[in-house]
This record gives sequence, structure tokens and C-alpha cells, in this order.
Amino acid sequence: MVLAPAELARFIDHTLLKPDATVRELDELCTQAVRFGFYGVCVNSVRIGHVADRLAGRGPLPVSVVGFPLGASPSAVKALEMATAVEQGAREIDMVLNLGAFKDGDHALVAADVAAVVRAAQGVPVKVILETALLSDEEILLACNICVNSGAVFVKTSTGFGSGGATVEAVRLMRKAVGPEVGVKASGGISTYEKALSMLDAGANRIGASASVAIVSAKNPEGF
Repeated sequence: MVLAPAELARFIDHTLLKPDATVRELDELCTQAVRFGFYGVCVNSVRIGHVADRLAGRGPLPVSVVGFPLGASPSAVKALEMATAVEQGAREIDMVLNLGAFKDGDHALVAADVAAVVRAAQGVPVKVILETALLSDEEILLACNICVNSGAVFVKTSTGFGSGGATVEAVRLMRKAVGPEVGVKASGGISTYEKALSMLDAGANRIGASASVAIVSAKNPEGF
């Protein structure tokens, strides 16, 4: 696959999730997202109201994370964070799977956790972050099935805070698990044009990256 920078930008959530992100950095993130035509701007939930205001009527969608980056919050807390983010303007949500419960084999709890956030979303699309570097191939397939059956419309590889990021192999497995109708988001360690395209070739239809500007500028250093 070969895409022009402007075409590739439409697949990217421009991301800033570091804990010390400042308002000035978030404002620059939004300005870049509008300039380059990124699909969305993904930030921590405490900042989503500010980002939603900055992006209003300008194109890119405000995206918030929930239960980030560990996925270890109680379901009621995740649901409240979800509802608050939506109230403040989030138009997509990336939540983190309850990895401990999943590793315990408590699949009912994992499913209920995802379903609680989906209910609180009130129709706002929910992506579930699997942290694929911590899962076997069989676990990736199972986690995808649980998430889809619980109402998620996307599955996502990584938080970017774990032991590894997105891989082509994980994306292929996820696409195999969810079929053509559910989204797959590749995130974590994607910093080049070539790697972004490899994820799309493998079956991703969204990219999460903090190096978004560098990715789309690689083939067009002067910008759009």
C-alpha cells in the first residue's frame, strides 16, 4: 500500500498521553491535527473538555482514554470516567482491558467490564486496548472475541506504556478475530511512514501515534 501524506493522515489519531502534558502542548496538538487532517486527537480524560472545545467545528474528533494505562480500575470507576468524558465532549473512547482478570481466566468479569463502559458511552464508539505484548496469540484471539461480544466497535493493540507496542503479527491476528466489520487500531511504537503503512496493510484501519507529524511529513517535508 502507498498513500499520500494527506490520505494517511485520515487514519491517524494524533496522541498525547504523557502525564505532564501542558495546555500549551495540547493546543499545539489540536493545531497540528487540524492542519494535517488527522482523524482524531487522543488525550487523557482530564484534558478532554479542553481539547473538545479547541476542536469544535474544525474536523478532527476528540478522543479520550479510560482506565488508562493499566485497565485496573473497578468497572464502576471506568464507567463514571467514560460518562464524564462523553459529557465533556469525547466522541470516541479508548478503554484498557482488565488484564489481571483476563489472565485469571475470569472472562465473565472482563466482558462485564467492557459492557459497563459501552453502556456508559451512550452510543459513543468504544475501542478496547488489549496490550497485546502481554498476550499469547490464543489470548489475543479470545480477548478480541470477548470485546466484540461485549459491544466494542474497535480493538486496539497497546497503550504505549507497556512492555511492547504494535506489531504486524498482532494486527493480523486481531483482524482475523474480529472480521471486516469491527475496527482495529494499531498503537505503540509507530513512528515512521513505513511502519504506519505496514499496520494498515496488516488490517488496521486506525493508527494511534504521538509521532504523527513526522509520519506524514516523511514523504512531504514541506507539509501539506
